[in-house]
Amino acid sequence: AVAEELGIELTPTTAYDFANGEIFVRYKESVRGCDAFVIQSHPFPLNKWLMEQFIMTDALKRASAKRITVVTPFYGYARQDKKHRGREPISARLMADFFKAAGANRLMAVDLHAAQIQGFFDGPVDHLFALPLLASHVNRRIDRKNVAVVSPDAGRLRLAERWSENLGGAPLAFIHKTRDPNVPNEAKANRVVGEVAGKTCI
Repeated sequence: AVAEELGIELTPTTAYDFANGEIFVRYKESVRGCDAFVIQSHPFPLNKWLMEQFIMTDALKRASAKRITVVTPFYGYARQDKKHRGREPISARLMADFFKAAGANRLMAVDLHAAQIQGFFDGPVDHLFALPLLASHVNRRIDRKNVAVVSPDAGRLRLAERWSENLGGAPLAFIHKTRDPNVPNEAKANRVVGEVAGKTCI
């Protein structure tokens, strides 16, 4: 219904997995000369849905779509945007290269881990921000006089400051945490820096 209101035509698509896990995609109608948007969410297992999006993009390119915009609400591998130690990949750059090789002319993403990722893609990047929408939602539902904005770590303080501005100058706090680079998916929260007792924490 939303697509109809916006005048967007959804292209009928065949997509399935072969027994060995390979993905097959085929568009059932001509896409020659069209502006195509390849929208894909990337839940677990991330690599499967990324591969499907690469294949959808490649199929559009080979079917002579005029312009292909890849929409990734979550940009996979975004946290791997620089080398912390030797012999590590910069996987966020590799993602951009994959999308370009598949045929993407433009990328759209929401709340990139770091703005510098826009420079990894050789073409236009639309970096969208959810903060205005989310802050508006929060503003309508809470007492702003009793709010604290808490950053999950020191690295997200700039974003927390923007939240604070949108919530009328709410006080800031952040969680001081440390990670062992040799242990994945584990962080130790050492302490909260700032006053949060009795506050609604955002």
